[in-house]
Amino acid sequence: MSALRARLGSSVFLSRLLYHSINKSKPIKCLTIAANGYSGKPLVTSKYSTVSHQQPAETTKGNTERKEFQAETRMLLDIVARSLYSDKEVFIRELISNASDALEKFRYLSVSATPESQKLENMDRALEIKLTTDKQNRTLTFEDSGIGMTKEELVSNLGTIARSGSKSFIEEIKKQGAEQASSIIGQFGVGFYSAFMVADKIEVFTRSSVAGSPGYKWSSDGSGTYEIQEVDGVPIGTKIVVYLKTDCREFSDDATVKNIIMKYSNFIGSPILLNSEQINSIKPLWLMESKEVTQEQHIEFYRFISNSYDKPRFTLHYKTDAPLSIRSILYVPEGKPGLFELSRDSDVGVALYSRKILIKSKAENILPKWLRFVKGVVDSEDIPLNLSRELLQNSALIAKLRTVLTNRFLKFMVDTANKDPVGYDAFYKEYSLFFKEGIVTNQNSLEKEEIGKLLRFESSKLENGVKTSLADYNARQTNDQKNIYYLAAPSRELAQSSPYYESLKKRDVEVLFCYEMYDELVLLELKEFGGRSLVSVENDMQKDPTDSSESIIGSDDLQQGQVNELVSFLKSNLSGKVFEVRTTQKLDSHPCVIIVPEMAAARHFIRTQAQSLSDENRFALLRPQLEINPKHPIIKKLHKLTSSDKELANMVAQQLFSNAMVTAGLLMDARNLITNINDLLVKALEKH
Repeated sequence: MSALRARLGSSVFLSRLLYHSINKSKPIKCLTIAANGYSGKPLVTSKYSTVSHQQPAETTKGNTERKEFQAETRMLLDIVARSLYSDKEVFIRELISNASDALEKFRYLSVSATPESQKLENMDRALEIKLTTDKQNRTLTFEDSGIGMTKEELVSNLGTIARSGSKSFIEEIKKQGAEQASSIIGQFGVGFYSAFMVADKIEVFTRSSVAGSPGYKWSSDGSGTYEIQEVDGVPIGTKIVVYLKTDCREFSDDATVKNIIMKYSNFIGSPILLNSEQINSIKPLWLMESKEVTQEQHIEFYRFISNSYDKPRFTLHYKTDAPLSIRSILYVPEGKPGLFELSRDSDVGVALYSRKILIKSKAENILPKWLRFVKGVVDSEDIPLNLSRELLQNSALIAKLRTVLTNRFLKFMVDTANKDPVGYDAFYKEYSLFFKEGIVTNQNSLEKEEIGKLLRFESSKLENGVKTSLADYNARQTNDQKNIYYLAAPSRELAQSSPYYESLKKRDVEVLFCYEMYDELVLLELKEFGGRSLVSVENDMQKDPTDSSESIIGSDDLQQGQVNELVSFLKSNLSGKVFEVRTTQKLDSHPCVIIVPEMAAARHFIRTQAQSLSDENRFALLRPQLEINPKHPIIKKLHKLTSSDKELANMVAQQLFSNAMVTAGLLMDARNLITNINDLLVKALEKH
């Protein structure tokens, strides 16, 4: 059942067509027949047409039976040949897969104790797949020494598209409780017919492994009919001769075919020979035990699948049978991420295999988009594949596979960070952006927290340059602290001098410093970690707005009446810019701060969307509040200026507001302040 043995599974729908018949009254003179028809004379073969010299040529015997494909075959053949596959080259993958199926079927039956196994002959033959190119005659020939087919199986497997011999075989042995044939690939019944994308005609020569079975020739141009004829001189197994269309002659070039084999079928368990040279030499490491694989093998394999020259930084060799059957190797590259990997438009770097056959080199949905920097291979026999193996059908199952792989990779990275903190820190500097993207784009709160375990930040309690995890932050806190505090700033120096940090610093509360532009958005999206809420220190200032503005603050400070006068002045002077003015006791060395709801979101809005808005509309959306420190010398002096020098008081008030907006990161372009600062200096220096 090699080439065909499988890929044919539900019935067909198609109308008939004409049949390019060839002369069946004369014996075949050469193993590979020219694409322009049979002339009855021996053909001149190319230097690669060696198979005909290695075994006797087939000779026809008896009458030819012409049959119609079941149902209306032409329409379905058109779908298969023109629409189902995106690349014509995959027909080579499909026919090799079918040949592999045939070999696996024979291997299974040869070691099983079934009645069928007693009937097999030539049990010790070499099990291999041979391909032969012939440029001159424009043919590509596939041969395997597998199970072969009887006449009934030929009609059943090749006369009906979408009836898969492999699928039937697996179902049968599973009824008997056997799992040894799990390496059989065929799941649908159209893979064989993908060859009609490139073929004017296909001939199949086959003989069953059952002792005494005759050989048969099956031929069709894919138009709706096929012919079967008994043939002598056919070895056990199956041979498929693909007569290529003129515009597909590149598939008779050995270099082209070799590249396709290496791309799709390099990990087939049986030897694949192209013009007597074995092509598939790299072992499928993901099917081996992790302890058996050396670092040198991992490096070679990583370079092969990633098409790169660096080494894997971290390697996860993962196997499980529950809840899904998964065999995988995932690599984290040693080099820095490239521009294409940084872009969300790039493909995920993990290849999807099913029983060592490449299904898709850049498989979507197997890992989330934010893990696109990961290279590797995932092989699962549980994955349902569509007719062309190019699209995945069962979204629920694929989602489960993605969840299992993602969680296992995250656990692996957490373990790696604990075992090798220095190596992880070096990796984090270059790849942290992907984890942050994972949190921002993820809808699963549990998965967000798992990603959160990989985040690293500097802390007010640690030395400059030393980073900590959220888990370690939590471990250092007392049980009565309900929050994880963080502060966004361009640098540690600015963070430590921030007015928003002053209050927590006085209370000796640990604060995480976020230096990257989008860190605060990431933590805003994460919301909580380890049972503690993630709170920006700016938002913390708003949680206790009950600073008493009705009591006298101190003998040297402004009295309550003076405070009320200054608040009224600022509201009037900054009308349209601030929507509330009040005092605060949380400041010490700073005269004032700006407070807006959700400061991180506000800053993101200013950076990305506020450019087209007028100042008036921007302030209306932000609705900033100005909180003043009545103990600060500038604020006390400003109160005096409101009565002694109104103009200078106005200028100082405007400058204080602008300074507070800069400190809050809510000013789009600080260059606009220069003119106001110069005017203020001129006014201040008038008396000197």
